[in-house]
Amino acid sequence: MKILLIIIDGLGDEPIPQLKNKTPLEKAETPNLDFLAKKGILGLVLPYFEKGKLPTSEDTHLALFGFDPKISNPGRGVLEVLGIGMEILPGDVCLRGNFGTLDEKMKILDRRAGRLENTEPLIEAISNIEIEGVKFLIKKAFSHRIGIVMRGLQPTHHPPALGGPLNLSSEISDGDPKKINVKPKKIKALKISAKFTAKLLNEFLKRAHQILKNHPLNKKRKLPANYILVRGAGKLKKFLDFSKKYKLKSCCIAGGTLYKGIGKYLGMDLIQAEGADGLQNTNLKGKILAAEKALKKYNFIFCHIKAADNLAEDGNFLGKEEFIEKIDKNIKPLLGLKNTLIAITADHSTCSELKRHCVEPIPILIYGTPPTLLPPASRAPGKNGVQKFSEKACQKGKFGKIKQINLMKKILKYAK
Repeated sequence: MKILLIIIDGLGDEPIPQLKNKTPLEKAETPNLDFLAKKGILGLVLPYFEKGKLPTSEDTHLALFGFDPKISNPGRGVLEVLGIGMEILPGDVCLRGNFGTLDEKMKILDRRAGRLENTEPLIEAISNIEIEGVKFLIKKAFSHRIGIVMRGLQPTHHPPALGGPLNLSSEISDGDPKKINVKPKKIKALKISAKFTAKLLNEFLKRAHQILKNHPLNKKRKLPANYILVRGAGKLKKFLDFSKKYKLKSCCIAGGTLYKGIGKYLGMDLIQAEGADGLQNTNLKGKILAAEKALKKYNFIFCHIKAADNLAEDGNFLGKEEFIEKIDKNIKPLLGLKNTLIAITADHSTCSELKRHCVEPIPILIYGTPPTLLPPASRAPGKNGVQKFSEKACQKGKFGKIKQINLMKKILKYAK
């Protein structure tokens, strides 16, 4: 049986008073998801996160695919840069960046500069800045996001212990505090060998800010994109091999660059669906049809859908509800698939009231076609007591609760 894994980023949520204490998933009209839920198995996935921290997209995805993030995560920057399609050379340090908005006191007004999309002129203005033998290469990801590569160009007089252009270090702190009304964090060296890298990155951010705040495009904006918030520094060491690990021919269909990067890092073939860009108006129909077509060639398809997470991070729970309904309408062609196991879940939950990722368990739906996951007596719609795909229904599901890092093994067991 082939496997189609659909990740609806940030799907889970907490009850919201304005929705009569329902979550966006509970409130949404989802006849197709409900159909699958009635004939399949529901449960909850416990997201991977480090103690004292919230789940991150990169860690939870690696855990989803059965890889321990502590040893397999190369850094958010590497995954973003891979997804954009930038070249990574030995010694390069990669970072993920957001265009953000600072006020006159250098405090963050908006971490995403209003999620602006027309960033090409801004990127051009700050690309290829060179500081002490290190060039800063920048490329657009999607919306307000960019990939940054720090590349050493020539030998240096700096002692090896302090680093230099040819031995840059990814052992540096993040500049993004992940909250507003505070100043961006100064980049710090986590090891003595990273002092040179931290110094250069701080200088680059300072220069970029001066250029951006005076850019004509920002003069017209209510939320000017006048600063770059960076995080996730990393170096690419080696690629992982999902297909070899599970003996599955795999592919990735995604609009967001991070998720393309994760697919590429895992050795999956990337399939581009026209108009799939990770935003709210993404071409969902094209993405689902691409997944259906890919089943002819591949026996594992990773299909990522992004915007529910973005909407929840903006506190737009009504938009999240509407987007879930849009997903539901577009998955209808999947109901008639043969010899296919469909697993629908998320990388993490995103709480609309908190406007951030949260540690809430993640709803999961698994449906086999033909439906062979449940005993014959319970295969008919409604017989297993489920009427709707929701967080509450998943709490009582026969699948139970499972740690995220063990999910892939369980999916494979059902597929066999």
